[in-house]
Amino acid sequence: MDSVADIVALRPTLVIGSVPYKQETVGKLLEQRLNFFAMNPRSLEDIYADIRLLGEIAGRAAQAEALIRKMRSEFAAIARTAKKAKRRVRVYCEAWPNPRISSPPWVAELVKICGGEMIVPVGEKVTDAQVAEAQPEVIVLAWAATGGKSEPEQAYKVAAWNDVPAIRNRRVHVIRDEFLNTPGPPLVDGARALLRVLHQDRRKGI
Repeated sequence: MDSVADIVALRPTLVIGSVPYKQETVGKLLEQRLNFFAMNPRSLEDIYADIRLLGEIAGRAAQAEALIRKMRSEFAAIARTAKKAKRRVRVYCEAWPNPRISSPPWVAELVKICGGEMIVPVGEKVTDAQVAEAQPEVIVLAWAATGGKSEPEQAYKVAAWNDVPAIRNRRVHVIRDEFLNTPGPPLVDGARALLRVLHQDRRKGI
């Protein structure tokens, strides 16, 4: 949809919004005579709860439960693969470059599932100095609403990061925005992508 007017023209019985919200758009929607349901998940468990609730609203509770089971199963399989790695990889995942914002909390859970550790506060503004001090071995860029168009070269140009292992070893990777920032089934693809980039230097061993 290009505008609130486009949404209103469809005469929906329910409008569902999830993070990240565009405050101006939400404000305009709330001015309309619409049923607006806002979701603000932070963890994977929150996401499962939202899927369950949406399933109930849509009269598809059984399908929602099946989807949750499938997601849990996929994540468990990825975790079993990741356990073959000898140690956890230090990771910084970024949702936006200016101001610099780290990825949402559920991404930290995905990183852990994939054998890594998010080493900066999650879902918050962070500084170049914070990232440099944390010494990530891998940097993942998944800039919101950009698809796969994050720009690794920007990371390599940050002066404060010259001695960061991820920079020295050219381990800045792009994962499509929707695979990490969409609080739903696409996170399974995001976890698979994280598994690949976190362990690319020892892929034969996992």
